[in-house]
This record gives sequence, structure tokens and C-alpha cells, in this order.
Amino acid sequence: MKTLPIKDNEVGRSFSVSDFYEAGRESLSLTVVAGGANLDRQVGEPIVNRPGLALTGFYEHFAPGRLQLIGKGEMAYLMSLKPAERLERMRAIVDRKAFFFIFTNGQKPDSSVLKLAEERGLVVMTSPLKTRVFANRSAYILEQLSAPSTTIYGTMVEVCGLGVLFEGDPGLGKSETALGLIKRGSALIADDLTCIRKDGGNNVLFGSASESTAGYMEIRGIGIMHVPSLFGIAAVRGEKRLELIITFKRLNDVRGEIDRIGQTRSNKTILGVDVPNVVVPVSEGRDLVNLVETAAMQQKLLMSGHDPVFALSERLRDRADKLQSGTYRRKARKHV
Repeated sequence: MKTLPIKDNEVGRSFSVSDFYEAGRESLSLTVVAGGANLDRQVGEPIVNRPGLALTGFYEHFAPGRLQLIGKGEMAYLMSLKPAERLERMRAIVDRKAFFFIFTNGQKPDSSVLKLAEERGLVVMTSPLKTRVFANRSAYILEQLSAPSTTIYGTMVEVCGLGVLFEGDPGLGKSETALGLIKRGSALIADDLTCIRKDGGNNVLFGSASESTAGYMEIRGIGIMHVPSLFGIAAVRGEKRLELIITFKRLNDVRGEIDRIGQTRSNKTILGVDVPNVVVPVSEGRDLVNLVETAAMQQKLLMSGHDPVFALSERLRDRADKLQSGTYRRKARKHV
């Protein structure tokens, strides 16, 4: 499997305040009120923190690398203090390396906080959203930004409800197979390059196209196609869980290596997650669309707990036992 050389890994990727701002500017209604020149600073932990205890002077377990959310409760407490003490409390958590603050509920930081931000290179933003709503929405954005990810040379399609990635050498028919599946009701996720991200909480992978190529395919002899314009919006998916990898290989390259029974189960590991892998030999006359669709249906059957190899083996064993028992009975009758 060919992956592009990027900085992301199994642990996660780093991102800047600017990345967060661009990703959440509309959905979070963000406005930068101080520190616009410092948006390149890196976010240490992709988690929202409400620094209520730290503002009271209790700093044990305080997480300065997180996004510091100043909601109504924090603001009410700060405003209950005298101006000098209020500034001192804010300065104390800044001294402990906190640098990214967001005021929710349309609240505005006072002039002393803005002056402190200018002096210490802080980033301060505001949002009209309620703190609870902001925390929920920002958690999703932070998870998206920090999730371990990579980019793989391959085409991904939703087949029979499964996210299936096709990989293999150029010219083996990955895009053509995807096109045939789309015409039979499947949906394109990504063509040629597939972006993979890891959901660390559930230890699963999701595939999608890059923003620049989403919805487009390239077919040799035809050129660039816009799939939803040709087949409708239902023929594309934004993101899908990756549950099966199909590797296309030339028949001559795998002759004698293929397990014709299917007893051996293979996996490929991406970002530390094992994904079932099936090798499909490619040769003239083979119906790859039908084979891929059948492989996806077979994988769904395996995921449901039914293993046809095991079931057939049990049936043959039972049949052999019955035949053997019948032979013994016939021999016993002859002796009588």
C-alpha cells in the first residue's frame, strides 16, 4: 500500500490556532479580538477547558495548552473581583502558559485583558453561542483537526453499505471498477487519492476525498468526470468508515499464491488499525465489478458472524461422521 510522505502519524497531528479558526469560523461564529498576528501558535491539546478553578487560584491539574473557554460562570466570577485582582487572576494562568481564550455568549473581554493579550502574545476570540453549544461544536472540530491521518493512493467506494478501498498498480482498472459500481447503485467516496483519518476513541478509520477533488473521477479515454452531475447527488459520499481493502494484482504476479478456499484471512494495517484485505487477481475477461460487489457482500456476512468456510467444513465433517457411523453399523450387522 502506497502512502504519501506526510507528518501525520498514529499519535495524532498538530494544528495551529489559525487551523481551528478557519475550520470553525462559520459554525462557531468566531471573531478575533486580539492576537491576530499570533494565529500560527500551536494548540497543545485538542480539548476545551473551562478554567474556573484556576481563576480562583487553584492550579493543580490546570491544562494550559487547551482552548480556554470563558463562559458566563467564569465571567461572572471575574466581574465580581476588583479590576486589579481580576487582572492578576488572568495574569496568573497566562504565566502558566495559557494563551488561547474564547469568550462565549457574546461576552467581551475588558480592556485590561486586551492589554494583557497584546503584551503577552495571547489570542482572544469571541462567539455569540451559548457555552454548552460552543463546547459541543468545537469538540467535533478539534477532533477532526487532531485525528491521526494519512493519504493513500487508491479509490474508495461505498459498496453494499461498506466503505471499500481499491489499491493496486496504475492501469489495473480501479477507477473503471468504481464507475461500474456507481452505475449499479454504489457511491464514490474518493478517486485516486483517499484521505484516511483515525477515530481514536473507537479505533476505526474513515475515508474521504480531498476538498479539491471531491466528487470527481478520471477515466482513461474519457477524462475528468463530475460524478454527481452525471449520476445524481446520491452517487457520492462525503466520508465513510473503511471496512475492506481490495488489492488488485495481475494474475501472473499472484499465480499459485491465492488461497482459493478463503480460509486464510488477511489484514492491512493503517495508522495502527487492522483492516480486512482481499487480493483480487486481474486478467482479461474477469468481471471486476461483480467480484468487488461479491467481496463486499462476503465481508458483511463475515462481520455478521457467519463464516462460509467454517460452515462448509462443519457440514463435511458431519457428513463424514454419519457415513462412518453407517459403515460401522453395516459391518456389525454382517457379523451378527
